[in-house]
Amino acid sequence: MAGSWPSSRPRSKFATHPFDDEPFLAPRTYDLPELPWESIAGRLEASTIRMLRFDARLEASGLAAGWQSRCDMSEAVRALLLDGHLVDVGDLVLHDAGMDVRHPTHELTRAAAALRAQRTALARKAPWPLSIDGLAALRGIGPGADEPSVRAKSKRPDPEDDEAYPPYANDADPWKAHLAEIDALLDRTSKVLAGETPLRKSRSHLVYDPDQDEAEAEDLWLDVVQRTSSWPAIAAAAVAWNAWLDLSLYTRLPWLGLIMAAAILRARGLTARLLPLATGFKQSKFRPQGREGALEKLEGFCQVLEEALSIAHKDLDRLILARELMSRVTKECCSNSKLPGLVDLFLSRPLVTVPLGAKLLKVTPKAVDLMMAQLGGALPRELTGRTPYRAWGIV
Repeated sequence: MAGSWPSSRPRSKFATHPFDDEPFLAPRTYDLPELPWESIAGRLEASTIRMLRFDARLEASGLAAGWQSRCDMSEAVRALLLDGHLVDVGDLVLHDAGMDVRHPTHELTRAAAALRAQRTALARKAPWPLSIDGLAALRGIGPGADEPSVRAKSKRPDPEDDEAYPPYANDADPWKAHLAEIDALLDRTSKVLAGETPLRKSRSHLVYDPDQDEAEAEDLWLDVVQRTSSWPAIAAAAVAWNAWLDLSLYTRLPWLGLIMAAAILRARGLTARLLPLATGFKQSKFRPQGREGALEKLEGFCQVLEEALSIAHKDLDRLILARELMSRVTKECCSNSKLPGLVDLFLSRPLVTVPLGAKLLKVTPKAVDLMMAQLGGALPRELTGRTPYRAWGIV
């Protein structure tokens, strides 16, 4: 599944060919666990049936896109919470819409990265995240990127020094230099959104472990995914997640392992969506300590999966009920009314504020207030009691 070696990532020292200039080292392998298939077949079948039923119910409800959008944002918040960082879902929603009410914190930036990885894994075809290019893109590294575009810090030049300014500084167009900087910034932003942000070649040993070979760990994990391709989907996802933890892949991105486990379930055809495994892991009692047996690890992953499905069913129930209540009001509105758009906004966001609705629906804040008053008793619950910052959401 790893395919050819792309130029975006150097080959592992354990993957060298015996005829290369470098000395050949025998590649390491990750030992797959021995599972008692006869005793776990019933558990795997029950979990598989529950997953297929939820996927069918989600597609039949017509709320798949809205449910996935809400799930992605909730997963990003839960992923940071598992890492010991608290991020408000309202701040993430506003940050995603480009309407930050305050300067983004480091935790909020990491939550936005988790949200971007979740959306990237879902936007591409199922097998793509389970490849070297997929791993690189989900981490924020673009294939073929060599050096990071970092602006060097320097002192402010002397205004009287002509050599310190570009030749076009005194041209007829005084905004040419500023527009060039804006174009460069937009180009870097486009690369970040496309998942082409490179890493530095020289990384600080205070942050990264110099003894850990990430390329080797990637090869071992991808080999695990390929060797378990004939296993039942849930067992393959469980083993891949445990291998991810054992290999300590990307310790600064602890949430990525659960996304990859959900991507395996999606690639095997059990679901067309990414299940909220981070939320299920938070709700479950299973916490891997590293000394569990193969059967205990599989049972723990099944617990995480069942908790995720239970939470997903409850969220879908809330969305269906809220849509039925609000659809009674939208049936009586005019054909050019923006009220159905506001209803769709409620169904696709964990919370909605008046400025957010005004920006996304392209109406005035007063119009959003009138539409919320028009919903009456069908209006979702108000989540905050503060007048300057009021938010509503389906909970």
